[in-house]
Amino acid sequence: MADEGSAGGAARELAGEILGVLRASGRTVAVAESLTGGLVAAALTEAPGSSAAFRGGIVAYATELKAKLLGVDPRLLAEHGAVYPPVAAAMAAGVRERLGATIGVATTGVAGPESSDGHPPGTVHIAVSLAGDTVVRTIALPGDRDQVRRLTVERALGLLLGRLREDSR
Repeated sequence: MADEGSAGGAARELAGEILGVLRASGRTVAVAESLTGGLVAAALTEAPGSSAAFRGGIVAYATELKAKLLGVDPRLLAEHGAVYPPVAAAMAAGVRERLGATIGVATTGVAGPESSDGHPPGTVHIAVSLAGDTVVRTIALPGDRDQVRRLTVERALGLLLGRLREDSR
């Protein structure tokens, strides 16, 4: 995959379109990232003028930080671990609320190279949260660690853009 700078071409295009939609509607976004380690935030802030729509991000890589910083129920984490669709949903809602954004986006999963908590590499959960409405997608991505992380960014941005388009209808 061709990559120039911090965000690949597809991610750059998606981020530019997302920021345009957000600015036009007066909405804002915040991100909670685990396996992507800040790559979604980097893609969204690469474009000039992103400060008008991007509130901020929290990289909660350690499981206990998902509870402390994002408000994920510690019992949920203890019972199911961090790689679980409701955890992604709680992360997205938590970052939206804590950072005062109208939309929250979250990524959690296993980038690899080894499995984690019984989940194979490429297992990814992405969530987009608007007040009262959170959508979660579970996907299995191919590739090495870098490919899984970059594809997750593209899928997260794609889900966000789709949700923005759906919400504006």
